Amino acid sequence: MRVLYLYAHPLAESFHAGLRERALAGLARAGHEVDLCDLYAEGFDPVLSAEGRRRYHDTAANRAGIELHVERLLAAEGLVLQFPVWSFGPPAMLKGFVDRLFMPGVGFDISDPARVRKLLRYRRLAAITTYGRPWSRAFAVGDPPRRWVKRYLRLMGRGWCPTDYLALYHMNVATEATRAAFMDRVERRMARFG
Repeated sequence: MRVLYLYAHPLAESFHAGLRERALAGLARAGHEVDLCDLYAEGFDPVLSAEGRRRYHDTAANRAGIELHVERLLAAEGLVLQFPVWSFGPPAMLKGFVDRLFMPGVGFDISDPARVRKLLRYRRLAAITTYGRPWSRAFAVGDPPRRWVKRYLRLMGRGWCPTDYLALYHMNVATEATRAAFMDRVERRMARFG
């Protein structure tokens, strides 16, 4: 399966960098073809400019400046997102990717507004994330990142695609053993992705 791996963390020395290597190892073991899209390293611009918004509904012009990212997203049969949860949401970099690319002519066809058609091909979805706060705090505010992945992004794929949400809560006080166990869990789950 062609997997687009959207990675959104700015620090090369972070826990997330090590976690990404373990996830990629699991995907490789499963035999997937992975396209690693490191949004920070690639300098992706998450801002939807005024001109970009004006072109948003014009499917002949709305891909300007993001053509390569559009091609990569459209080729994906599987989608993995890896990100830290900040202020109970994904980093602006990742949210901006979705805002800019899940648009008419790419994410969906709204030429007949009464019958919107989804265009993305991914049939499998996973999110790998960490929270600084405990699960109870995330639950108290409705755990927006989990809902964003398991409801919206899941719905945007082909059908109601199978979705994994792998989260390490209360990362700031997690022991080395807890972090290592989470890395093992992520690698095992990615080895079964498909």
